[in-house]
Amino acid sequence: MKTLVLEEPGHFKYTETSLEESLKPDEALVKVHRIGVCGTDFHAYGGNQPFFSYPRILGHELGVEVLKVGEDVKHVSTGDKCSVEPYMNKTQDQAVRRGFTNCGENISVLGVHQDGGMREQFVLPARYLHSSKQLSYEQLAVIEPLGIGCHAVNRAQVQPEDLVLVVGSGPIGLATTIFATAAGAKTVVMDLNESRLKFAAETTDIHGTVVAGREDTLDKLREQFDGDLPTVVLDATGNKHSMAKALEYAAPAGKIVFIGLFQGDFSFHDPYFHKKELTLMASRNALASDFKQIISMMEEGKINIDRWITHRSSFEEMVDQFETWLKPESQVIKAVVSL
Repeated sequence: MKTLVLEEPGHFKYTETSLEESLKPDEALVKVHRIGVCGTDFHAYGGNQPFFSYPRILGHELGVEVLKVGEDVKHVSTGDKCSVEPYMNKTQDQAVRRGFTNCGENISVLGVHQDGGMREQFVLPARYLHSSKQLSYEQLAVIEPLGIGCHAVNRAQVQPEDLVLVVGSGPIGLATTIFATAAGAKTVVMDLNESRLKFAAETTDIHGTVVAGREDTLDKLREQFDGDLPTVVLDATGNKHSMAKALEYAAPAGKIVFIGLFQGDFSFHDPYFHKKELTLMASRNALASDFKQIISMMEEGKINIDRWITHRSSFEEMVDQFETWLKPESQVIKAVVSL
């Protein structure tokens, strides 16, 4: 079975691995057809992904075909096309028992904490498979990154009367805008990169954009909301300076959701926090319900991600192209690999 292993930072290796096809009653054997490449993969390649060890088979954004199922599996069948929910819990701990499967104490993310989908086939617990009779493997592979944005918007309980600011217009920021606008909220995107803001304006239903890091940024933000400030700020940057600014941007009694992860200590100006009586949240991964919501919306034609997939590669050619995707001039939004 052809497999791609990240042996150490900066070094991929194609190899042949064996496959154990015997299944437990709750498991499924799947064939991988499409793999989305994301920031986590880039960070692992660069040696700066937290909670990561080498060697590792990457790949957690997957469109797969079910080849075989265990005797207890009823919700998917041989031949089904599926997206994979990669957040696998090893124990039924407190978070899992309460339904927070996205942040279990012993969570193991496919392609991060355990080997992922950059291989022809693998076995996984079937409960993490979400099928669709309409969507393509490519569409199914992008359900997971869409899920990050979907979960953040659901965490914030965005309503039509909300004014929403999404900070960061990379893939996760774009995903977040989809669900904020789908909730009916007036939504504005902020970023330092004007070309990304242009892309966001062209490919989503946002109401406007604001360039970050300028002296008049706050004034421009107020202009977008007719003098008001956003009632919900969703920060997808993982940048501590941007995250601190979110308290300045948020309206009194507003909500702030940190989607991006900053690897370090974060501090903020407490008077902003208390004076405005803000609500501060983190958003991690996604829930099974988010996957189901996205699949339904995509099947109904409410989400179109064709323009988001800016780069494609075969499995055999991916290693040669991977480093070019790391360069800003490549302008990668989402790369998808075909097997």
